Amino acid sequence: MPNPKGSPENLKNFTTDREEPLTTTISFRATEKMKQEVKAQDDPAEFCREAIQKALDEKKGK
Repeated sequence: MPNPKGSPENLKNFTTDREEPLTTTISFRATEKMKQEVKAQDDPAEFCREAIQKALDEKKGK
């Protein structure tokens, strides 16, 4: 019978080399076209993080 929690490799703690760890999620509504364009990126999650950070920096006036 397979392990319902997955393989032991999946149970290891996640580590990152970022200055600030990614500890929370954000969800928002978008058009289907936007979703497909984001999903087409090499790394959709990193693309979104960079786009949001760029917008926040511009808003701050950096």
